[in-house]
Amino acid sequence: MKHTVVVPGVFPLERGGTLRDVTVEVRTWGKHLRSANLICHALTGDANADDWWRDLFGPGHLFDPGESFIVSMNVLGGCTGTTGPTNTPNFPRVTIRDMVHIHKAVLDQLGVTRLDIVIGGSMGAMQALEWAALYPAFVDTIVPIGVGPAQSAWAIGLSEAQRHAIVTDPTYRDGKYEPGEQPVDGLATARMIAMCSYRSPTSFAARFGREADDGTFVVQSYLQHHGRKLADRFDANSYLTLLDAMDSHDLGRRRGPREAILNRIKQRALVIGISSDVLYPVAEVRSMAAAMPNAQFAVLDSPNGHDSFLIDTDKLEKIVVSFLDESRPIASISGHGSAWA
Repeated sequence: MKHTVVVPGVFPLERGGTLRDVTVEVRTWGKHLRSANLICHALTGDANADDWWRDLFGPGHLFDPGESFIVSMNVLGGCTGTTGPTNTPNFPRVTIRDMVHIHKAVLDQLGVTRLDIVIGGSMGAMQALEWAALYPAFVDTIVPIGVGPAQSAWAIGLSEAQRHAIVTDPTYRDGKYEPGEQPVDGLATARMIAMCSYRSPTSFAARFGREADDGTFVVQSYLQHHGRKLADRFDANSYLTLLDAMDSHDLGRRRGPREAILNRIKQRALVIGISSDVLYPVAEVRSMAAAMPNAQFAVLDSPNGHDSFLIDTDKLEKIVVSFLDESRPIASISGHGSAWA
């Protein structure tokens, strides 16, 4: 079911400034209960988790609407129904914490008093971590996938390359472009940069090699296709807003030493790294899990890079279900030994 929820009044932002009467687009599945499972989406995702994680939905799967109440919400600053640059002039800078705070206000309106699970990959994983830090009594279990405790210099550098592609497009006009006249070339180029970090050298080599068609390498056509596809469905100012929010991710910001903050996250946690992830290397994710007192660490073994959590959903589901169902033995997911480390 789709809901549009308005959080009335003035909403203060972490970096200063306010928003008023914030609108949040919400999807729910299953019977409305006071406890819920929350699915958090990644950078250009949305609340339609049954689309991008469709193989995880349904009877016998991780998200069974017949067994639990499931919620997903579009993030603050996006362009898919929630308040953001497309509907608010001079939209301010927002952080991952702002996203979580506004979603907590929505859940309060929905009468949800407990989150059994908060799960997400990439930017969704940042939200899962912040849920644990901001609302420890509200959240039972978190499953962050493919992220570290703070955005690294490497990841910020890749964000900056994407930003530069957008803001130097002549049609960007300092973000004041008219609807339908956004910087298509800049946004497409930004997506092409991102796609290189979402996959891995191994996956590109296996899928494309040096194959060419009429003098154009197939990998070039692949990147161009994905660039155009995003530019057709996503807003450039929203993309910049969300990149900036991701770069703000730092569990230690204004709290204290990062490791000490991780040690204060007492919820049961399954922290998943991706073996071929070049954006958030598995060692970075493993180190974060080691600092969390009730966390277990698992590796999603895949050649498909950072986006494996969207591609190798069968492997992902087995890892998560094995963790949640403690009565079952831990599965070997990859064929290279236990998925747990």
